[in-house]
Amino acid sequence: MKKNLVSLAVATSLGLAAFSASAEDMYRGAWYAVPGVSYMNTDSDLDADNGRGGFLSIGKELSPSWDIQGRLGYNRADEDTNFAGIDGKYKQTTLGLDALYMFSRDKFRPFLLAGLGAARNNVDYDNPADGKKTSWLANVGLGAQYLFNDSFGLQADLRHQWSRAKLGFNNDTLGDNTTETVGNTLFNLGGVFRFGAPTAVPVIAAVEPEPAPYVAPAPEPVAEPAPAPVCVPEYETITIEASKLFDFDEAKLKDTSVLDNEVVPKMKGNRIFTSVKVTGHTDKFGSEAYNQKLSEKRANQVRDYLISQGIEADRLLAVGKGEMIPLVDCDGVKGRKALIECLAPNRRVEIEATRSMAKGCQ
Repeated sequence: MKKNLVSLAVATSLGLAAFSASAEDMYRGAWYAVPGVSYMNTDSDLDADNGRGGFLSIGKELSPSWDIQGRLGYNRADEDTNFAGIDGKYKQTTLGLDALYMFSRDKFRPFLLAGLGAARNNVDYDNPADGKKTSWLANVGLGAQYLFNDSFGLQADLRHQWSRAKLGFNNDTLGDNTTETVGNTLFNLGGVFRFGAPTAVPVIAAVEPEPAPYVAPAPEPVAEPAPAPVCVPEYETITIEASKLFDFDEAKLKDTSVLDNEVVPKMKGNRIFTSVKVTGHTDKFGSEAYNQKLSEKRANQVRDYLISQGIEADRLLAVGKGEMIPLVDCDGVKGRKALIECLAPNRRVEIEATRSMAKGCQ
């Protein structure tokens, strides 16, 4: 009988293994119930046939490797006798807590189990030696679960459990029972009902991107001609005090050394000075009209001298500004002599040369 029980357990385990395939991990910390039936191979000391019964377990997935199951079981077996009319019974009620070490969290989940609890053994035979005993319970075993889906599966296990029971007559003391440790082997098969819905995986609807606005292709780049250079004329101004060229209130050149040494060589050596303006300035002595004429005469005197020294006439322009652009005002200076000396910077000749612009300048 025991061989048949072991063979049945092995066959069931192999059958569940046949359903095993690579599947996604279904662990989610679920609670579950396992109602089922049991086949019991009773301890030989009990003098009872093999029996059957049922159980109800409540389980919890504690971690990817561990489950815990609280279990209530009931099994009964007939008294082992060959006499007709004898119908004694052995009945066992158990309440325990099992720890399951899970080797996998796929659909096929083999495990080892060990547990502790309490047992009520009732030896109810047709003789005065029957007895009842409530004791501790311990069991170990192995098994497997197979989940067909996230809510339902099967569980099978083979376990050996120990407890204490009152057995038969004590030969030394007739009429008294002995208390011994008995070990029953049980094969259990039940359905697994997992509670709650699986954790929903959020589904984000794909958002179709809006069509991009039509963009006309860029025209082929056209090489543009380089812009004409924008040239800024360059100026050079030479300012000569009138006292170095003329006597006070005179328009006749008295000394040309400044022109000979500074102006003429520069004009001849720099043909790029295409325009040269000679401007005469006076102080505020005399009337505006007089001073305007005096400044024009002095400017023309300098221009004529530069022409006489070989400077092209078309490069030269003479202008008189009179007393319109003073450099100093000398307000508050007393005395004619002092005022003449103070206003000396206003009496001047400015020679402003303009550098020619390069070809193509705007």
